[in-house]
Amino acid sequence: MIVCLLSVFSYAIDPAINLQSYYSGIQNKSNDNIVTTLQSIISANYNSISYSGLEPYYEQTDFKDGKILDMYSTCSFTMSDANCSQKNVCDCWNKEHSIPQSWFNEASPMKSDLFHVYPTDARVNNFRSNYPYGETNVTSNVDNSPSALGHLGASNRSGYSGTVYEPDAKYKGDFARTYLYMVTRYADKNFTQSAQGKVMFEYENGRAGLTDYSIDLLLKWHREDPVSEKEVERNNAVY
Repeated sequence: MIVCLLSVFSYAIDPAINLQSYYSGIQNKSNDNIVTTLQSIISANYNSISYSGLEPYYEQTDFKDGKILDMYSTCSFTMSDANCSQKNVCDCWNKEHSIPQSWFNEASPMKSDLFHVYPTDARVNNFRSNYPYGETNVTSNVDNSPSALGHLGASNRSGYSGTVYEPDAKYKGDFARTYLYMVTRYADKNFTQSAQGKVMFEYENGRAGLTDYSIDLLLKWHREDPVSEKEVERNNAVY
């Protein structure tokens, strides 16, 4: 897990920064102390943005060739296509919490951490709801739309049999590394404040952790979908 965490964070800062110096504090640390030290490093000088103030930043983090880079659909959204009645896929985009707000009781700064709040198709976002991520035998696209990405159905993985949202294969690693970032950045926060949150997270003695189900799933996705250029560019822009 620690090796994977470091692979996440090595891409999540400005390339002009000396990585060896930036992460020097984790040298010779035990696993638990590495997580604590990483939390301190990546939390330093954190700029908290309001949830309503996030949208202007997407033009820097999730925008290419005049279109929103949406991991929930193949729709061609411009920045002005934000928020609508959500009747059909491709109607508009809105802000998606990869870790649903109900899991942490809408607390700040998690609610508006740009790293995990992505611009996505509003209709698919609505279908995803607050279901945990997972894998399913359902092969039809969300809302049966050819423009939607991902599948919604019963989990086919050991440890959980309820409804899950399975992202498109080319973005599974992105979401896995997002969760690894969040559970480290907010290692002292409770992400288990709903039944769905408890599928992915644990919270004991004031510390956040990942369930066995979540660890197995996220490491699988991390390996199957390595860090992409798109992910590197987004992480640097967020930083």
